[in-house]
Amino acid sequence: MKKLFLGLAVLSLLAACGKKEEASAPAAPAPAAAPAELKVAIDPTYEPFTFKTADGQPTGFDVDVANALCDQIKRKCVFVEQVWDGMIPGLNAKKYDVIISSMSITDDRMKEVDFTDKYYNTPSRIVLKKTVKYTDPASIKGKKIGVLKGSTQEAYAMGELKPAGVVVNSYEAQDQVYLDIKSGRLDGTVADFMEVTGGFLSKPEGEKYALAGADLKEPKYFGYGAGIALRKGEDALKSELNAAIKTIRSNGSYKTMNDKYFAKFNIDVYGE
Repeated sequence: MKKLFLGLAVLSLLAACGKKEEASAPAAPAPAAAPAELKVAIDPTYEPFTFKTADGQPTGFDVDVANALCDQIKRKCVFVEQVWDGMIPGLNAKKYDVIISSMSITDDRMKEVDFTDKYYNTPSRIVLKKTVKYTDPASIKGKKIGVLKGSTQEAYAMGELKPAGVVVNSYEAQDQVYLDIKSGRLDGTVADFMEVTGGFLSKPEGEKYALAGADLKEPKYFGYGAGIALRKGEDALKSELNAAIKTIRSNGSYKTMNDKYFAKFNIDVYGE
């Protein structure tokens, strides 16, 4: 009987030791938290800055820049499609956190939203049929020009071309402008130099058209380069993004993205 009691005591002791060892085992490390999302508004009708791949994924210079900046600030870019003239209202309604979609920094827009430093700066140009001779706005009186609604190019066309008798039609998306040029309903457009070169003139449908006149870059219409738009008061995020812009400019990644889209045009879109 003593042996039986002794055996039970040993088993109890071993069980207790096992529980003690099990309790003292280190806990498994918690999984790393997923990076916070940064909701980025884009208008994907603005090739080569923002457009879609064949399978519907957003791509282009703006998209690549956004992803590079998100890497720097340890956030995950989530892209939200938005028609152009609804961009700022959507931002202020908190549908997304920022706009990274070739939005020029202008005095009028700065009344409604804040901006980071510029991340590129290219001029705009008038584009017309090669058979049209352009010397000044009055020389194209009666011609029909298509522009993106809510854009700096629309502001210029309304301020300079329309008073000279040019017919100005505004569109929800730039690719709609090109469709109407192709169909013969328009004689041309006013657009960003690199966008119209990469998205229209370099394609077969643009072969009968050409740039007309000088670079358009008056600050009262075209502002001070393209920046990232944020809601007013987002000072911490603005500082992070400004630092990230400086970093991608200095570490070579900006040049890589520039060359990916613009090397064939021999241009640095960062500009002056």
